[in-house]
Amino acid sequence: MEASFLTGANATFIAELYERYLDDPQAVDPTWISLFKELMDDPASLASELKGPSWGRNRTQVVGAPDLDAPPPKKKPGGASDAEVRARVLDSIRALMMIRTYRVRGHLMAQLDPLGINEPTAHPELDYRTYGFTEADLDREIFIDNVLGLEKAKLREIMSLLKKTYCGTIGVEFMHIQDPDQKAWIQKRIEASRNVTEFTDLGKKTILERLTEAEGFEKFLQVKYTGTKRFGLEGGESIVPAIEQVLKRGSQLGIEEVVLGMAHRGRLNILANVMRKPYQAIFSEFQGNPANPEDVQGSGDVKYHLGTSTDREFDGKIVHMSLQANPSHLEAVDPVVLGKVRARQGQIGDTERTRVLGIILHGDAAFAGQGVVAECFGMSQLKGYRTGGTLHFVINNQIGFTTAPQYSRSGTYCSDIAKMVQAPILHVNGDDPEAVVHAARIAIEYRQTFKSDVVLDMVCYRRQGHNESEEPAFTQPKMYKLISGQTTTRNLYAQRLVGENVMSQADADKMAADFHAHLEGEFETAKSYKPNKADWLEGRWKGLNQLGDEEEYQQYDTQCSIEALKLVGKALTTTPDSVDVNRKIQRQLKAKEQMFETGEGIDWATAEALAFGTLAQEGHPIRLSGQDCGRGTFSQRHSVLIDQSNENTYVPLNHISDKQAHYEVLDSPLSEYAVLGYEYGFSLAEPNGLTLWEAQFGDFANGAQIIFDQFICSGESKWLRMSGLVVLLPHGYEGQGPEHSSARPERYLQLCAEDNMQVCNLTTPANYFHALRRQIRRNFRKPLIIMTPKSLLRHKACVSSLADLGPNSGFQRVIPETQSLVADDQVKRVVLCSGKVYYDLLAAREERGITDVALVRVEQLYPWPKELVKAEISRYRNAEVVWCQEEPANMGYWTFVMPRLQFIVEETGHSPAKVAYVGRPASASPATGLMKKHVAEQNRLAEQALDVKAWPYIDLPQPFKRATTLSKMGE
Repeated sequence: MEASFLTGANATFIAELYERYLDDPQAVDPTWISLFKELMDDPASLASELKGPSWGRNRTQVVGAPDLDAPPPKKKPGGASDAEVRARVLDSIRALMMIRTYRVRGHLMAQLDPLGINEPTAHPELDYRTYGFTEADLDREIFIDNVLGLEKAKLREIMSLLKKTYCGTIGVEFMHIQDPDQKAWIQKRIEASRNVTEFTDLGKKTILERLTEAEGFEKFLQVKYTGTKRFGLEGGESIVPAIEQVLKRGSQLGIEEVVLGMAHRGRLNILANVMRKPYQAIFSEFQGNPANPEDVQGSGDVKYHLGTSTDREFDGKIVHMSLQANPSHLEAVDPVVLGKVRARQGQIGDTERTRVLGIILHGDAAFAGQGVVAECFGMSQLKGYRTGGTLHFVINNQIGFTTAPQYSRSGTYCSDIAKMVQAPILHVNGDDPEAVVHAARIAIEYRQTFKSDVVLDMVCYRRQGHNESEEPAFTQPKMYKLISGQTTTRNLYAQRLVGENVMSQADADKMAADFHAHLEGEFETAKSYKPNKADWLEGRWKGLNQLGDEEEYQQYDTQCSIEALKLVGKALTTTPDSVDVNRKIQRQLKAKEQMFETGEGIDWATAEALAFGTLAQEGHPIRLSGQDCGRGTFSQRHSVLIDQSNENTYVPLNHISDKQAHYEVLDSPLSEYAVLGYEYGFSLAEPNGLTLWEAQFGDFANGAQIIFDQFICSGESKWLRMSGLVVLLPHGYEGQGPEHSSARPERYLQLCAEDNMQVCNLTTPANYFHALRRQIRRNFRKPLIIMTPKSLLRHKACVSSLADLGPNSGFQRVIPETQSLVADDQVKRVVLCSGKVYYDLLAAREERGITDVALVRVEQLYPWPKELVKAEISRYRNAEVVWCQEEPANMGYWTFVMPRLQFIVEETGHSPAKVAYVGRPASASPATGLMKKHVAEQNRLAEQALDVKAWPYIDLPQPFKRATTLSKMGE
């Protein structure tokens, strides 16, 4: 690291080196000679080298190399003797090295813990004696050339300034930053101000007002709803004036909109005192009234998970704020916030990323422990994901549930993870509100200047334990004995202002009493409070509706004119002469050109590109993100062409016409959790665009399960927030082993209820085309999970015609038998299936010449197309009903479709009135790792499905032998 050799550990070495040079210049390495010679002639030049982060910027070697462009050395000052110059230079070297060490290590001695549990111990590199000084030197003046704002100062004064600046109630970590301008900015900002803000009396009273509101609100709830879980902020009240400072100063620096994310602790206080949600609305919810009017659907959520939006005015400037709803999965909201910020920046043309800001509040244990935090930092500066920097506030309670810091992290600070992106970190004592507000001001100024993440680590405590019904003394008796006797942050600050004659004690008491009286009034009006109609379908969502009737009965116009399709096709197959296209891709483009000339042979990737292109032509932006999306995992997409000569990129879908919307395709970092959360957040803010996330293989989504469980499947039900996100999960059994065969469709089907999302496994490019367009063409938004193919991407039978995409075409939830068979009443078996296995069965049936077994494809598993499936089963009145899948019986679709099919065959009076299963036996592993065994299993599967003599199948383990009679499923 740049500063490492200028620390106290090297002070003696450098001083001795300099002494050796004075005795014999040839006794030291030549790289030092020029520097020491210059110092003898001009001691001030030492300060210019050592005083700031610019050290070494113009030097040709790592340490002490001569500056070839330096001006000629000056003469010795004022006839001083060699001994005097030597003493002066040595003093300067030692003092400036000590100053630099305080910049690096000073935070280790900062007074950060309000409880005094973790008092800092003396650090030798911050002791002036380490640098050769003695107590006798404390009152001797030392030349430091305007470092710390002083040309020269007594050692005692230097030490006092260093401790005040770097070891007070704020500790700053910034010397790990490699960018010299960023480092110099922070150094100048904190040293020029001595790391404090001189607040006016009005400013101080305003801080006390915010603390009074924060503390008074929590106390009021504790009295009125004793023991009720609310995850109060007590102990961390300073976060309220800190966020207010960010909003106020941020509005001066161009911030117009803020997206805020946080876990549950302190959320009610932030809702009330930052977002300005009416107190009576919150009290009404505590009294059991709904958070939303009766005419709005949804299961709702606990109070401390809810979000809201509002406008705040600061000095005539309006800042729109939205607090993202979040489950009790702590940091899960982080990438959602980032995605929303990015979407909003794009919508308002904030290309400089200075008008929309993301703020995330973290807990200390979660910030250090949750991997999604690192994933978010990892993509914070990537082209397709950067948002101009996020402000991270860590409400550091010095404990995680019942786990002490020494058991929950390995580093010194919970914030150490932020160093991976060289973010500056401001540690601050939460019981010093002015210091917290000062640090918040620095944070927003730095973010607006450098478009980088900043961390403010507010060290505090939690007064009530993990929640209001816990007994924290069970596990932390010493800590909570201290907390029980700890004066509150608000009262400490009130005492401080009284001592400074800013206000009287009577004024401070009246402020608290007046606010309590206000809450009492709000409490009374809450008994008759009627919430306003929810605004969840306003703004960019205006014109969209909730899904009314059952999804199966909804029809949507997803067709396109042939002319529109061919216009996109021309863009896909035409590249400028200036682009050196890979030869293999050139052949693919020729093949695509043939598709559009003949109107036949449209493969999966081409149908996808046509869906994207036609939507873009209709004004809908497309964002596709995931690992290797540009080329496609299976080298099928090639939506970004790489010039073979210079590696410039060309995106054909952005060259359809001048009026089209933008198509953005991104190769994401190797992250699933954060990237999927990011795209979900993006979709929450952009209902008029198609947002997609693609897993490299379907089972990669396993790492993002929290986003599926907590947001995608239930976000609309819990928080009345729609999403039209499309998730593409490559799926299919090709004998490549247990990993990457199965996208685990059973997991998504288990999450399905109340028309919350769609799960599809499609078999034709045309149906894929219509499914993508359906996401935008209908008047509501639902997430779509698609099991996309692998081997079918190039399967000769898996193609469609332009006519299948053109006029009078549309999405098919169920695809009936398409081949010529015997008469319907002579069909002996109807096999229902989904996805790739259809082509295996089709090939086996043709090979065997079978004409009395019908193959019906269920393209959409959820919402279950009951009537369409019923119509197909009813068509074959004398046929056995079989469900066939390539996944093991405990995976795939069987456990989902079994009761639904059973109900249909019973309702239609089918004989036999039971449904049989064909597929692999139940298994712990998704697939075999042996190709020979895979082939045998697949052949057996096809044989059983098509052999009408084998009924029922008795070689499968319970409970998967056959379906049992169940009552109507209700969907």
